[in-house]
Amino acid sequence: MARKVSAIPSSGQQTPQNVDQVHPDPPERILARLRPHGRVLLLPSLVLVAVAGVAGYLGGVLEESWQVSALYGAAALVVVLFCLVPLLAWLGHRYVVTTRRLVLRRGLLVRVRQELLHSRGYDVSVTRGPLQSVFRSGDVRINTGLEAPVVLRDVPNADLVLRALQDLMEASGNPMASRRQQYESRPGAAPDETQAFGER
Repeated sequence: MARKVSAIPSSGQQTPQNVDQVHPDPPERILARLRPHGRVLLLPSLVLVAVAGVAGYLGGVLEESWQVSALYGAAALVVVLFCLVPLLAWLGHRYVVTTRRLVLRRGLLVRVRQELLHSRGYDVSVTRGPLQSVFRSGDVRINTGLEAPVVLRDVPNADLVLRALQDLMEASGNPMASRRQQYESRPGAAPDETQAFGER
């Protein structure tokens, strides 16, 4: 009676399960944490210095206690409105770039979180004004084609952020990134020009 012998893989062969164990998906890594450019805090800082100087000077000149109390109350109100509120608004905008996605967080008390996967593809472009050009910052505009565009406002090193997002899309192997790569490989195409790719 014939016996049925099953094939046993040798030590040099790998079954599909072994392949998955040897080459697992790489873990997600954080590449950059971004906020809007810090120059937006320049004016609040100057206001804080000016209010402190004026309040300190007038506090020693005024004789009536109610006048001093009113002065300090007004100074505190100005500091809250023109220094603390802009600072909290700046701290409330955070952008995190990982190897798999772009995460946008807004707000401190009421937090809003939005994620964009690099594998799904999106159009990326940079716009900047004269002042942003001086500080090498800019608005990174991301259009997924499904909803309103997402804008990373006034991020530092906007061109570097643009190239990083494009490279991450290429690494994810989506069709939109392939079309952008074909566009750049055309004869006469400038390698450093800023374009919005994936448009029809």
